[in-house]
Amino acid sequence: MVRQKKYEDFAYVLDVFPASQLRARAANIVVHRGEFIVQLLGEDFFTLLEAAVPKDHRPVVGSRIYIGRDVPRSVLRILRRINYEDLTPTARASLENAVRKIVEENEKRFVEFFNRSTPITPRMHALELIPGVGKKIAMRIISEREVKPFESYEDLRKRGGIQDPARALVQRILNELSNPEEKYRLFVRAPIFKTSPA
Repeated sequence: MVRQKKYEDFAYVLDVFPASQLRARAANIVVHRGEFIVQLLGEDFFTLLEAAVPKDHRPVVGSRIYIGRDVPRSVLRILRRINYEDLTPTARASLENAVRKIVEENEKRFVEFFNRSTPITPRMHALELIPGVGKKIAMRIISEREVKPFESYEDLRKRGGIQDPARALVQRILNELSNPEEKYRLFVRAPIFKTSPA
């Protein structure tokens, strides 16, 4: 079985800085004079990326840009995947807002998680990994979705008993992004493992 590649089509800008700052941190990355670097959060798989952009077309922090394979696109090229620890202080400060935008603007996609999630071990359901969802609320969600699938965050709040589903999802996604040791990844691509220099 061939594993499907996980490409991002859209991403949120977390930080923009001159390429010279990247050279100091990542000597093996080729950047050209006059280019700027953007740190990005992918919309579909929450992939953290660095890309090169032209100096005169720098995107604004917090904006959603097209980074897919078709042209025209907002970046010159994707330079590399990065992990949470590679993010600049500005990017880390922007991360929660970007995650919240994705969760709020893709309500149907995330509500489907509550409608379709399954157990991940014989003793634990995927729902229990969402902050604020224990066994009792997980059982309530499962029984309610069998009667009628959830249709919105508000529906989840009323029938499922989760006070703020969007906020709980944001917390879970931020944990998956920032914790390389996280065993279960419901929404975020696994971090890249860097080989230490020989």
